[in-house]
Parts: sequence; C-alpha cells; structure tokens
Amino acid sequence: MKHANVRGRISYTSTKPEWSSRERGREWFNFSHHSDGSVIMRAQCEIEEPDPAVLRDIVYHIGPGMVPHSLLVHLTLDDEFLGSGWMRHDAEAGRITCESYGPSIGRNSESREDVGSFDGFGTHPVVGDGFLTRIMDTAKGPHRRKLRVFLPSPDHRGATPPQVSEVLITLEYVGSEEKTVRAGTFACNHFRFVDDSDAGMGGKTHPDYDMWVTADEHSVLVYGSIDGYMMNRYELVELER
Repeated sequence: MKHANVRGRISYTSTKPEWSSRERGREWFNFSHHSDGSVIMRAQCEIEEPDPAVLRDIVYHIGPGMVPHSLLVHLTLDDEFLGSGWMRHDAEAGRITCESYGPSIGRNSESREDVGSFDGFGTHPVVGDGFLTRIMDTAKGPHRRKLRVFLPSPDHRGATPPQVSEVLITLEYVGSEEKTVRAGTFACNHFRFVDDSDAGMGGKTHPDYDMWVTADEHSVLVYGSIDGYMMNRYELVELER
C-alpha cells in the first residue's frame, strides 16, 4: 500500500470534581496519508458528560496543501439519531455545498457561493483541531493568526444536525515544548485557540483551548486543555504509526 496510517485513541476527562477520577468520553482516530499529499481523517467520538450523550462519526478529506475537500458527519444524541450530512468544497468554483437530514430540520440543501479562501472544515473531533494547526508557520516564532472555518455545527460539542456555519477564531502558536502523556513523551508544538470574536462561536464565547501537537508531519494532538465553563482535558493514550 502506498498510503501510511496513523491511529490512536484519546481519553476525555474533566477537572470538575464529580468527574475527577473517571473518563467522560473518548475518541478513536485514523489518518491515512497518501502519496499525493492528501489526507483522510476518520474519527469516532463518544461524549458522556455533559448530558445528553453524543456519538459522532466523521470522515474528512483534505487535499494537498491543506485544501479541504469533503466532510461526512453522522450524529446520535442520547442514542437517538440526530442527523447526518455531507459538505463539499469546490475550490475552483469557490463554492461550499451541504446535503443533510435530521428529524428536527428535515431535508436540508445549501450552497454558499463565492466563499473565497478559508482555512478548513471544523470537524469537532479534537484530532481535527490538532491537525488544523499545520497551517501555522512555526518558523515565524510565537504569533497569532485569525482563522476562517466552516463547520457542520456551531455548537461547542457539535451536537446539532449538520448545516453550514462560518466561524472566525484566532489560533496562537505559543512555542515548542515536550509533553508526557500515557502514550509516551513527545516533542510538541504548543498552540492556543482564542475566541475573540464579538459574536462568539455559535453565539457563546468558547474558553481558551490549549493544545500540544506532535512537532512532525503527522500533527497528532497529544494533550488538550480547556478551562472556563467546560473544564475539559484530552490525553493521547494510544498511538500507532
């Protein structure tokens, strides 16, 4: 086979007292790196806390040069079907289309014309957050950059039926650091998402989100930390590459 796989599992925990000694969720992921520079990201996410529980399946096709191509989403909420959909970016036409369905929205067909350049699809699995940091030029040293991202849901857990939503968020490169987690010790780049927009993400300001991502061509999220009202932690516990 000409492609290379990177697989693993991330544990979701919390610093909330009632969840301090147990998992509140988990994420399995697989990146297929192809010889033309394209990448297929697959992820399954289980979120038990906060209620209601979310189960998310994602397939994301990223072309050479980090150009987003397509995103497939399937969601259940408290073990009931919430929605599924497919988003496609036609880079030549500058168009984003979405075909989706959910019991609360019915059949949904959208087309955004003349969207211009943007930085990626927001997918909600935390490995997708880590992989998006590849667009930052760490050779510049610590700096910030405003990102333009299209998501299938502006909800902070992605727990709404897929529809096209545009979000502006700042990504900061903090510096290089070594990070030790259950999967091992890794040379990492430290990044931070900062929601400094007037409207917030989905109408609610997202707390600062720190990420430690492997400083190699695979850009795997090793550790994530969100405080504020969320108080979430994400830790790489298994990695195969």
